[in-house]
Formats: sequence, structure tokens, C-alpha cells
Amino acid sequence: MPLHDVGYRGWHGRSRPGTAAGVIATTGIRLAWKSRWLRRVILFAWSPALVFAGGFFAFEQAVDEGVISAGRQVSRRLDGFGLVGGLLAESLGGSLDDPEQARRTVWSRLLLAFMRAPQAVLLAMVVGLVAPRLIAGDLRAKAWLVYFTRPVSRTDYVLGKVGVLAAIVGLVTLAPALVLWLVGVLVSPSVWVAVATWDLPLRIVAAAAAVTIPTVLLALAYSSLTAETRIAAFAWFATWVACWITHGALTGADLAAAARPQPGAANPAAHQDDPFDDGPPVVVRGRRDERPLRWLARAAGIDGSIDRWAWLSPFHAQGVVQAWIFGIERRFAVVLPSLVSLAAIAGGSLIVLFLRVDAPARA
Repeated sequence: MPLHDVGYRGWHGRSRPGTAAGVIATTGIRLAWKSRWLRRVILFAWSPALVFAGGFFAFEQAVDEGVISAGRQVSRRLDGFGLVGGLLAESLGGSLDDPEQARRTVWSRLLLAFMRAPQAVLLAMVVGLVAPRLIAGDLRAKAWLVYFTRPVSRTDYVLGKVGVLAAIVGLVTLAPALVLWLVGVLVSPSVWVAVATWDLPLRIVAAAAAVTIPTVLLALAYSSLTAETRIAAFAWFATWVACWITHGALTGADLAAAARPQPGAANPAAHQDDPFDDGPPVVVRGRRDERPLRWLARAAGIDGSIDRWAWLSPFHAQGVVQAWIFGIERRFAVVLPSLVSLAAIAGGSLIVLFLRVDAPARA
């Protein structure tokens, strides 16, 4: 009796491009969403949007009540929100005599502050919860034996895992920012404001991509280097903390050096009255002025000082690039180091991913 070939039969059919990556992504999102902690963190990540939505409402009330208008004819029906909106516009650099210019300035700075301050910090927590197990879990369970015995390429696998993390990151960064823009349109005097600010959603997408691409690729690269999710999680958080501390130490050293009195230099106490001043901290009666509003000024792009160490920290580098995307930072020489740093992180992480994801199958 002749023996027949009982091995695997070759696949001669056709599959749509990206089908395997889509299946991997949807399955990973569904499994990740089962985590209660992840759902709680994402729900908490939306809470700052309520505060910033109040800022949009107060500003549009100021426009509607005439606090911000070309003629500066204030309506008699002031309810308090208009005055708050006027103060908000003035503090964010908007012109009280030009509603359109003030709207673009205030909306852009509010969106930048939202994406730069609370969301970027919460993003690190979300990625630390999801990313470590995406590839490290497959290596530990030897799931690559299942993936790569099917018509799944290395590119499909990487794209699928990137899709899982990018979708979750989008829930923290992209979706709330787009909702904030929509809230601004809904509370404005006319829906035609959406036409006047049509480019802001595109800038939001670009700013979210500036955060998502290097963040997702770096987290997945750490996950691909080990089969232990704890090690991948530690590497992720250690990178953010170490880079933040390094940036803070070098920036603090620069501020301390600038605060030293120089022979023939002007009196630095002249800067102490302006909390958003670009000058160095000053010493008042033997006490160092910490400038408590400096973080807000930097988050909203009001502080125009040059952060020459931003490229060392992913968090600060992303903030500089986002300010450039929103048109607030116009000095490309200031943006270039941070842009190159984020591109290097993304490129290096992508190389590590493609070298590691099917390494066990090639061994």
C-alpha cells in the first residue's frame, strides 16, 4: 500500500492585505479590555477633559457676552462665565479685541496644555499596563509556534501588536482632544466656527501621532526583548523616570548657573513680578522663587524659553514637537533636536522589533 504525503498542504488561496494584522489587533484589544485596571485608568484619563471643557465654555461665553469683541461692547447679561473666559483669554495670550484671533490662540493653547500635561503622564501608565505582555507574553507561552506556522508574516505580527497599543493610546490622547474641539464648536455662538478652526482636528491627529508612534514602538521593543512582563514593565517605567530626572537635573543646573550674579549684570529681581517670565529663578530675601505657574506656562506654550535638554526626555521632546504642530513654537531650530530624538527612538525600536519577533522561529 503506497504511503501518501501527510504533511501540511500549501496555501494557494488569496488573503486580503492586512487581514492577519487586523485579526491580531482586534483580538489583542478585546483581551486587553478585559482588565478592570485598564478600564479604570482610561476612564480616569478622560476626567481632565471636563476641566478643559469648562475652559472652552467660559471662553465662548466671553465671546457671546461681548467681553471679547471688536467693539468691546460688553453685554448687560454677564453671568460670571464671560468674565472668567476673558481672564482666560488674556492669560493665554489672546487678543480681547479680535474674537477670531483670540479663539485660535486660546483653543490651540488649551488643546496643547491638555495633550501635554495630564494626558502625556496618564499615557505612560496606560502603556505600562498593556504593552509589556503583548509580545513578552507570546514569548513566554511560545505562541510564536502558532503564529508563524500559519500564513502570518513578521510584518503582519508587528502591525497587529502596534494596532493593539495604538488603539488604546488613541483612547487616551486622540479621542478626548477631538471631543474637546467638538465641545468648543457646540458651545460657540455659531457652528461656522468649525469651518474657521478646520485645521485644529488635523493638528490634533498629528500631535497624537507624535506621541503614539515613538511611545508604542519603544514599549513593544522592550516587550520583545524578554519573556518576563515584569522586566519589560520595569524597563518602560525606568526609561521615563530616568530621562525625566536627567532632564530636570540638567535644566536645574542651567537655571542655577543663570541665577548666579554676574559682574556688571542687570538686577535679576526685575523678573520676579511676572510668573510667566522667561528669566531664571531669582532669590527673594534669601528664598528661591520657584515660580509655581511655570509648568502651566510651559504646558500651554506661553513660556518662550528654550529647553535645550528636551531631546533627552521623551515626555519633554514630545511636548516641544506638539507645540510646533499647533503653531505655537515657530523656531524650528528649537524643535529639530526633539524631532530627531523621537525619530531615532521610533526607528531604533522598529529595528529591534523586526529582529526579535520571529527570532525563536529562526533559531
